[in-house]
Amino acid sequence: MPPTLDPVPTEARRETVSADVVIIGAGPVGLMIANYLGLQGVRVVLVEKLEQIIDYPRAIGLDDEALRVFQSVGLVDALLPHTTPDHWMRFVTHTGHCFASIEPRTDEFGWSRRNAFIQPLADRVLYEGLSRFPHVEVLFGHSLSAFTQDTTGVTIEAEDIRDGRRTIRASYMVGADGGNSFVRRMLNVPFEGRTKPNQWIVVDVRNDPIGSPHVYMHCDPKRPYVSAALPHGIRRFEFMVMPGETEEALSKPENMAALIRKVVADPEQVDYIRKRVYTHNARLADTFRMNRVLLAGDAAHIMPVWQGQGYNSGIRDASNLGWKLAMVVKGLAGDALLDTYTAERRAHARSMIHLSEVAGDIFAPTSRLGIKFRDAFVRTFNLFPAVKRYFVEMRFKPMPRYEAGVVLLAERPRKHGFLARVLERSGHSAPGRLLGLMSQKRESLLGRLVYGRDPLCHSPVGRMFIQPRVRTVDGNVVRLDDVLGNRFAVIGWGSDPTFGLTPAAREIWQRLGGCFVLAKPDTQLGFHDDVPDGVIAIGDVNGRMKEWFARVPESVVLLRPDRFVAGMCTPQEVSARIGDLACKLALEPAGRQTETPAARSSARGTTVMQESGVALATGA
Repeated sequence: MPPTLDPVPTEARRETVSADVVIIGAGPVGLMIANYLGLQGVRVVLVEKLEQIIDYPRAIGLDDEALRVFQSVGLVDALLPHTTPDHWMRFVTHTGHCFASIEPRTDEFGWSRRNAFIQPLADRVLYEGLSRFPHVEVLFGHSLSAFTQDTTGVTIEAEDIRDGRRTIRASYMVGADGGNSFVRRMLNVPFEGRTKPNQWIVVDVRNDPIGSPHVYMHCDPKRPYVSAALPHGIRRFEFMVMPGETEEALSKPENMAALIRKVVADPEQVDYIRKRVYTHNARLADTFRMNRVLLAGDAAHIMPVWQGQGYNSGIRDASNLGWKLAMVVKGLAGDALLDTYTAERRAHARSMIHLSEVAGDIFAPTSRLGIKFRDAFVRTFNLFPAVKRYFVEMRFKPMPRYEAGVVLLAERPRKHGFLARVLERSGHSAPGRLLGLMSQKRESLLGRLVYGRDPLCHSPVGRMFIQPRVRTVDGNVVRLDDVLGNRFAVIGWGSDPTFGLTPAAREIWQRLGGCFVLAKPDTQLGFHDDVPDGVIAIGDVNGRMKEWFARVPESVVLLRPDRFVAGMCTPQEVSARIGDLACKLALEPAGRQTETPAARSSARGTTVMQESGVALATGA
């Protein structure tokens, strides 16, 4: 188990603890960031006010991007037994007719797009993963009472529930302490948005009394409800709380039995885990960074549950922030790199909030007009197959697309036109949110009508790279990320990406800890004469990499540690693009880096990665 706070004399507990990064909150986001930084040899103190991680169900949906992040920290194999892949979402009328079913079957990122999971067990996997790192300390039963920051770091005062106090000094602090974040409130960061007027009661049960797979959204006009199958025989029910009802009244045995009787034959034989009323909020912080303090997860954004994106968006935050914090505290990059965290993550968090709101508008409209609009909209599914595919295959999901930050992408033209102005004005209505969501994909017909022709919409730069299965030179077939590790990578299709590389570019890539990869058809992998020393050769097992490169004009891709495409170029432009990337990263010049404690521990971090079976991830 990870190191926890043992009983020690009060005097000892008042001593100042030193760390590179302090994380407030041992929820999934804080735990994920701690695991990533632990792999990089960064000294971390994780502060949690509870005496243990939460052990009751909360989130139930895990997407392919989040699974890829678990893979990046070497914990996906421990997580998979607690997941159900290909977990479809089905919309059902009050008579039981399924009028829409979201069944995405793509796996371009290496994993099933929709997965059910048990969050307490996933959090346990993350927590136990910290036992790999002697330089990561977890302080349970400690609540943040105050913090101050200056030009060199942050001083944190943590109150021990046993009447002690710890002072922690760190270079940076991450507030991952939930929607009611003390960190965000102390920073006075605005947290604007809206709260839906209706509430829902969540009921989690063991020994699933129904047993049917998938998630069912019952659009009952009298009381909409959800029935979701989860791993290990757990099932979740969610019922809308009607006007005048209270949590106390609904939780009474006779009223709970009346609710459950809608879905089970014998309400008396239900094995309850937890009952809780909650309200849907949609809120977004104005910024995710205030000097040396950063916000992540629910502390930075809250969204309705309908697409299960609250948990997944927090994991995306952790993936984006982790490698940047590691670079900065290890002295590889300047502090300006952390500004790209807000630039890259805030816009996508807003898109996911809109997605969740649209899903709620479709499932549970708040007016008769909304119900009529929903019913008319879903009837178009059978009339227009392309529209049906768009929703069934979950193409509406806004994939992260970074247009600013650590991306080598020309500036996008400003949006314009009458339709763009109409969408801006109607964005708070249900139809406006739906049209706005559909037009976010600017390569779509609606996107082109709203924003005009966009020469950058088809560029892969700023998007997540695919993760196909590839063959290594020793004959093993693995997922691509298991070859690359958590580091920068230059991948060339069919030719050596280092040919003609300048000494300056090679030195930059070495400082970044990056790798060079030559991808080729699997049949050619046995030929080694075209693979120079220091270049990793991989075989394209199922042709997906060839297909990907065939859709773009360039044959070399520069990847970030979080597997987003930083840039594309031809083989003759690799040196120049590496130089451009160094500028975007605020890379410290050679010889001017300060040897930080994190930099000194980086070799130890690499050893930990090798011993824990994680793909080598040196540098950032």
